[in-house]
Amino acid sequence: MPRAVQIYVRYVDAVNRLIGRFVMYLIFVMMAVLLSSSVSRTFFDVSFIWTVEMAQFMLAGYYLLGGGYSMQMDSHVRMDLVYSRWSPKRRALADAITAAFLIFYLVFLLVGGISSTQYAIAYGQKNYSSWAPPLAPIKIIMTIGIALMLLQAIAMFFKDLAQARGKPLA
Repeated sequence: MPRAVQIYVRYVDAVNRLIGRFVMYLIFVMMAVLLSSSVSRTFFDVSFIWTVEMAQFMLAGYYLLGGGYSMQMDSHVRMDLVYSRWSPKRRALADAITAAFLIFYLVFLLVGGISSTQYAIAYGQKNYSSWAPPLAPIKIIMTIGIALMLLQAIAMFFKDLAQARGKPLA
């Protein structure tokens, strides 16, 4: 593979690893928000309208920003009745083909995410709830997560292509 591709793969892997490892701890923040809500309601008879919705936003950020890292760690669910019997080169070729379809899909998601984010920013879009938080922050996070996953899918495509050619990238 050309040097530029190797550098691209190395940097995308590094960025997704860094963000993924940081975001994995967001689950504890989400648990703290939900626990504080439960404690305040049970023991102090005080209910906050923002806690459940905030936890939902944190969960969305958790899985969207962690998508690229999850791809990198190969921790997505895969059904491999036939796949596991193939040679590494054949598996890499199949992965490269599916990565191409994934890239196509993620490009459309990214275009939609950018459009949705622009709309939320331009019109001050708010959620239809009693708390009514602005939606721009979560849509920005959504778009960044999709972009990171797209970059990682492209990196995985290059890795799979190199593996299929018998010259794996590090």
